[in-house]
Amino acid sequence: MARLKDKYNSEVKARLKERFKIENDMAVPRLTKIVINMGVSGAVENKSRVDTAAKELAVITGQRPTVRLSKKAISGFKLRENMPIACAVTLRESRMWEFADRLISVVLPRIRDFRGVKDKLDGRGNYTMGLSEQSVFPEVDFDKIEFTQGMDITFVTTAPNDEQGYALLKELGMPFQVREAKTPKSKAS
Repeated sequence: MARLKDKYNSEVKARLKERFKIENDMAVPRLTKIVINMGVSGAVENKSRVDTAAKELAVITGQRPTVRLSKKAISGFKLRENMPIACAVTLRESRMWEFADRLISVVLPRIRDFRGVKDKLDGRGNYTMGLSEQSVFPEVDFDKIEFTQGMDITFVTTAPNDEQGYALLKELGMPFQVREAKTPKSKAS
């Protein structure tokens, strides 16, 4: 069983239940899925970039991604309808827990000048963060990277609001930025 899932079941669940005074175990916020999306820059000019990005995303997540197609044509971007422009993976159950554990404990600390992730949730208890390059994942061989590619990672929870979603992710170990307390300006006499 995944280390982070064990932590959720043994510690986090009880703390959230007590903090928010939840009586039913099924009402305690939990992680349901993690969605990783890679919009591939330059996919219009070079169609092999989507395949390369999909292979790297498969190595990172351990699951084969789906290739996303454009929905409409935009002549200014030389984009035609149904062109491959992105790839995405939805992780659930054990792969989700393993990925979350690796992201929190290995990947984020590897980022240069890392001071935490922003603490803005979407209003429904879900959290999306972006990474600017795939090379921070230890699974990706740095020497074989053809082009740097960013990705969006969305944590989907059952939390009914941002407060419970934030508490869940914070208890799981998500390194949110520390907000600096604003000091009131003193009046000079």
